[in-house]
Amino acid sequence: MPELPEVETVRRGLARLLPNRIIQSVKADWPKSFPNSENEVKQFLINSQIIRVSRRGKVLIFVLSSGYVLLVHLKMTGQLVFRSNHEHFGAGHPTHSLIGKLPDQSTRVTIKFIDGSRLFFNDQRKFGWMRLLPGNKVNELDFFKKFGPEPLAKGFSWYQLQERLKRRPNTTIKAALLDQSVVAGVGNIYADEALWGAKIHPATLTKSLSANQLQQLHKELIFVLKLAIAKGGSTDKNYVDAEGKQGSYLNFAHVFRREGQTCPRCSNTIMKIRVASRGTHICPSCQQLKA
Repeated sequence: MPELPEVETVRRGLARLLPNRIIQSVKADWPKSFPNSENEVKQFLINSQIIRVSRRGKVLIFVLSSGYVLLVHLKMTGQLVFRSNHEHFGAGHPTHSLIGKLPDQSTRVTIKFIDGSRLFFNDQRKFGWMRLLPGNKVNELDFFKKFGPEPLAKGFSWYQLQERLKRRPNTTIKAALLDQSVVAGVGNIYADEALWGAKIHPATLTKSLSANQLQQLHKELIFVLKLAIAKGGSTDKNYVDAEGKQGSYLNFAHVFRREGQTCPRCSNTIMKIRVASRGTHICPSCQQLKA
């Protein structure tokens, strides 16, 4: 599943192309991919204009002139492909659908705009979805209520991180970072990278972290997320960025998927262990687990 930098990269691409376009029609062939009533679609989606494209965690939010929003979750194999006479981009799972003729057998939803351009939501495994909701009800969804703060939001401070972690005193810091109720959108890659940057062992209990360690972790988490966005996300084999190209972040990663290689900071050998039931990459010298 894509992490925050991948989804944010897609958001930025869509934010360049979709605003001010008016929706003419919608066609869906799989109910779970588009779980919306026909009446609401006719009243609040058709003929509405896309005002802006935002994001919460790993969910894209199309804000509509009707007062409704269209939430989009790509899950594991989702794609968004925009086509017009002048522009084309594909984002998501890298199959031929990004560049091939659409709709195809993976197309679940087709949105046509009045200018003739179209947005295709493709999803091979059918786990992703596009959900239409009143804009004032979004924050009431259990799905969003569970989300912690956005790590790239201006108000996200190290103190706020500390307060969120206090709710998980006996949890390992790796598990806490992967918990979307602590911080929204952080996944395995960037948790490993931030912990390496802060010289914290992933199995360290959150209650054992000092204020200085938390300040450094906060700084490193923001750094790796911003760098990943700048590089178009990770080069994980099942994801590409908003221009249809694989991201390049893993070319700059320090520990993730680099087991057996040399730590760029101390020259010791990087190891892969398991923490929080996930493959976890560390430098055993830089990130020592204290008793």
